[in-house]
Amino acid sequence: MYEWDEAPDLNITPLIDVMLVLMAIFMITIPVMHYEEKINLPDGSKKTSVSDSKALSVRITKDLTIHYKDDKFTIESFPDAFRLKTGGLDKKQVVFINADKEISYENVIFLLKVVKQSGFTKVSLLTQ
Repeated sequence: MYEWDEAPDLNITPLIDVMLVLMAIFMITIPVMHYEEKINLPDGSKKTSVSDSKALSVRITKDLTIHYKDDKFTIESFPDAFRLKTGGLDKKQVVFINADKEISYENVIFLLKVVKQSGFTKVSLLTQ
């Protein structure tokens, strides 16, 4: 008759070796992987329109000309001019940013950064 061992010993060393190799492979390959998905952004809700008489409006055109009230600025001169023109204004009022849809995202974020650095806390991006 065969004698069975009451406490069998499991050999999990090969399993641990395989798991460590897989972990090393994933640690090397995952930071290199980039995912890109093409998306089309919506035009926005046409049900609600924005009409705030106290709000400031900043508009940037395709040729990177920035319009604030009746003044035109280049993208280089806008930060200083905007801070000078809005220095005495209430920083709690809303600032609307209207950008041409063909402008690069970087320029819109630059405009948003300038408005936020000027002290305004309520900034909205307008859509069509």
